[in-house]
Amino acid sequence: MPIDLIALLSPSNLILFVVVLTRLSGLMTTAPLISTYPIPMQIKTWLMAMVAFIMFPIVLAKTGFQMPTNIPELSIILLKEFMIGYIVGFVANVIFIGVEIAADLVSMQMGLTASQALNPMTGDTSPILSQAYTILVSMIFIGLNGYQWLFAAIYKTFQIMPPGYEIVVSGTLVQNVIVLTSQIFTIGLGIALPIFSVLVITDVLLGFVAKMMPKMNIFMVALPVKIYLGLILFVMLIPSMHSQLQVLLEKYLSSIMTILGG
Repeated sequence: MPIDLIALLSPSNLILFVVVLTRLSGLMTTAPLISTYPIPMQIKTWLMAMVAFIMFPIVLAKTGFQMPTNIPELSIILLKEFMIGYIVGFVANVIFIGVEIAADLVSMQMGLTASQALNPMTGDTSPILSQAYTILVSMIFIGLNGYQWLFAAIYKTFQIMPPGYEIVVSGTLVQNVIVLTSQIFTIGLGIALPIFSVLVITDVLLGFVAKMMPKMNIFMVALPVKIYLGLILFVMLIPSMHSQLQVLLEKYLSSIMTILGG
């Protein structure tokens, strides 16, 4: 059966493709790993264009998209599409933000905050230990095929929130987003607490030593002790952190599939 290129390249279909690409662009802006510094913008753009090309026929067949009649209406539609993708990517990125908070807390307690280095995952300078945490959660995310969850979630949003001028935002949706994003600090504290608590106790014990031995330069002893102790605890706790992060990622990735469902 010959393909009608004139019908395929109609203004309505072209605008719908742009709408699908805009929603995926919102996802690209905040999604874990793909929104990071090392990936060139050209690769991100072509990747989102390829995914949009795959999703476009399905969206075209299952949604009754009405072509906007003026520029302001089209602008509102594109803004809505971008925000939907942005929310999906941001919720998926909550775990990564929580891990960065945990790494900053542990680095501060170890005295490593002064040792800043370029973090290839974010493009900013961060403590060296933060990069180790980020690489660990990134490997788990890749191992769980996280992007299959994200693209499946984006596809589901086209069924729940089809492209168009009408904006449907339920109270349940807002509540779900607030609840999930509000757990950033809970996640960070939960990951950092085992090492952080041991280092706090170490500070207390070193304080007692300083009182009992006033002539001892406790600062010169405390700094390397806390660094070595923190690194040893980090290596020892990698298996348990792996299990904890895997459970959290599975929970949040499954939550993304239902968060827009209201």
